[in-house]
Amino acid sequence: MNEAGAKTILAIDIGNSNIKLGIRRGGEWERRFRVSSVRSKTPDEYALIFRDLLSRIGVSFAEVGTAVVSSVVPPLTSVIGEMLEGEMERTPLVVGPGIRTGIRIRTDNPVEVGADIVTNAVAAHERLRSSCIVVAFGTALTFTAVNEAGDLLGVSIAPGLQPAADALVRASAQLRLVEYVAPPTAIGRNTVHSLQSGILFGYVGLVEGLVARIRAELGGSAQVVSTGDQGRYLLPLTKSLGEFDPWLTLDGLALIAARNK
Repeated sequence: MNEAGAKTILAIDIGNSNIKLGIRRGGEWERRFRVSSVRSKTPDEYALIFRDLLSRIGVSFAEVGTAVVSSVVPPLTSVIGEMLEGEMERTPLVVGPGIRTGIRIRTDNPVEVGADIVTNAVAAHERLRSSCIVVAFGTALTFTAVNEAGDLLGVSIAPGLQPAADALVRASAQLRLVEYVAPPTAIGRNTVHSLQSGILFGYVGLVEGLVARIRAELGGSAQVVSTGDQGRYLLPLTKSLGEFDPWLTLDGLALIAARNK
């Protein structure tokens, strides 16, 4: 492998709904992709998908120096890990206990903290160099508190926006899924507007309330970074989401890869 290849990073974030991956060369993201998380796929099937995506930017597995993985789906961690070992003939770096992240986890049981939460905290603190709150929209909606020294102090977890909306519709025969667009008023005058108000304005209230409480506990000046595709729906409705970056986790993975050379 040449020097350029040694510096090429393949970062992979495995979530419950999507797998995000990116190729980083020369300190910049060359391309980032998103594919569906499918637990029934085999390592060979994922190898075909990854090869195709990498080929779009003229990269092969042989050119990748480091593969780093964050996952909240243990079955897929094994599948993707086996795929990477087969394609690269070496074990990928998987975020977990024993990995150098550059931050300290100050919770009661650090091993319980998800790899995505840790990785997002790494990226946010490196970017802001101050106390911060990471709001991450996914299957769960998480609020991660990091102090100025880079200590991950704890997390608040709520149901994700999409799962909450799905559960509401499943539990009622007269309600249906609606487009995530803010209604004209909080007082809904029809079923669609009523659902949009409760879901969107309701989650705005949840976000603003928890951000305010966590910021106060951090000393009152913590900045906010938000991530996760569903966050886009709330961005026009509140200033509490701070800087929005849908690829924040990949940035954290690149930092962790550099810290584990």
